[in-house]
Amino acid sequence: MKLSVVDTERCIGCQSCMFACSRLMGKAGLSRTCIRVRSAGGMERGFVVIVCRACEDPPCAKVCPSGALKAKKGKGVRVDLTKCIGCGNCQDACTIGAIFWDDEADKPMICIHCGYCIKYCPHGVLELAKLEAGHAKR
Repeated sequence: MKLSVVDTERCIGCQSCMFACSRLMGKAGLSRTCIRVRSAGGMERGFVVIVCRACEDPPCAKVCPSGALKAKKGKGVRVDLTKCIGCGNCQDACTIGAIFWDDEADKPMICIHCGYCIKYCPHGVLELAKLEAGHAKR
């Protein structure tokens, strides 16, 4: 399964997806979430939704010196925080800036594509799609 952004034009910037993710992870606050909603340059320009795109050949896993990030079968990565040394290489390697940082734990926060945030989005901006032969199926 892969979390996808369906249509950013529908996003009103309520950040409900961010709150849901933070709550699911047992964290508090919008700085401790695996999805981000930010302004695209003022209310009239809309919003940008940043979430892991589940790369087929994830660059973040390639640069992890401790083996904490492993490519999942299909797409995306799994993170073993017990192996993570907090070097930040994965965050630097992510081409879309979808690896967020937990400053308190000094560890990365990466979407696991669970889909929990979807039910809290009031405008259907997000969807969880099945991966089939390397492509998302809607």
